[in-house]
Amino acid sequence: MTAAPRPDPIAPPADAQPSVSAQGMAIAVIAPCYNEEVSVGDVVAAFRKALPAARIYVYDNNSTDRTVEIARQAGAQVRSEARQGKGNVVRRMFADIDADIYVMVDGDNTYHADSAPILIDRLIEDDLDMVIGTRLHSTEADAFRSGHRFGNAVLTGSVNRLFGAQLVDILSGYRVMSRRFVKSFPALSSGFETETELTIHALELRTPIAEIETPYAVRPEGSVSKLNTWGDGFRILRTILKLVREFRPVLFYGGSAAVLCLLALSLAWPVFATYLDTGLVPRLPTAILATGVMLLAFLSATAGLILENVSRGRWEQKRMAYLSLPSVRSARARADRDR
Repeated sequence: MTAAPRPDPIAPPADAQPSVSAQGMAIAVIAPCYNEEVSVGDVVAAFRKALPAARIYVYDNNSTDRTVEIARQAGAQVRSEARQGKGNVVRRMFADIDADIYVMVDGDNTYHADSAPILIDRLIEDDLDMVIGTRLHSTEADAFRSGHRFGNAVLTGSVNRLFGAQLVDILSGYRVMSRRFVKSFPALSSGFETETELTIHALELRTPIAEIETPYAVRPEGSVSKLNTWGDGFRILRTILKLVREFRPVLFYGGSAAVLCLLALSLAWPVFATYLDTGLVPRLPTAILATGVMLLAFLSATAGLILENVSRGRWEQKRMAYLSLPSVRSARARADRDR
């Protein structure tokens, strides 16, 4: 699998100009929000300035404050999703909105709006399907807490090793995506693990992606993070394991088979050594247990081989569905013809 390139080490200037290469293309800025009355107005205003031709959608997820009212006052189109969880909101946004380019951000005003034209230009110029705005570049000490930075490094490292990538921030919610990618994304997760699912889907489908470093700001005073460090961290890890089971069944079930095989051998060796010395098998229950565990190891390995073929067939179907949609370059050519 071709690994994604390292992020470009650039910090976009504060006066970045609206994207020129995207003129004539339909751009949608999509922001899932839950109780973001403190920041959502500034987010909408900042992206309206950075991308004046874009349509801005705020998807409210059962907010109990003035998020909806303030978003509408700022000029966003406000819609809602009743099922709680960021993944549910992302699924709804991707299904409802038609555009050539999607800019996904959070409503907490931590992402750098003026970086959006640079991310979009990179998507168009290199005919990519996703550009991730990484958050590791920050001049504010409290913007990215050490615990979150450590968890991000662990989870990102796990994905890199399991899927052969070289990414630095798989959990970033700042992403610019093509229509081809968005409309072929199954969106199965329900919570904050949706960014992990987006990344692994791109890696498994072998879509061209890139990362660009962007400034990351601390939340405004009065804004509270909805992320539970430990709870959501374990959910993300569980999602990674589930996707490994789905996309890499030989690795998943082969690993289980290896563990079971080692356990069976450790149980069987004392029994076998006693048999060699005395010709007797005094610990019959242990011998039976070792045999049963070894049979489970063979069954796990067999399941992995069978599911590998099933996974391959599903991958081919998803790849064909992805290729049936127009690329960014095709959308750009259409926009040029229409002008």
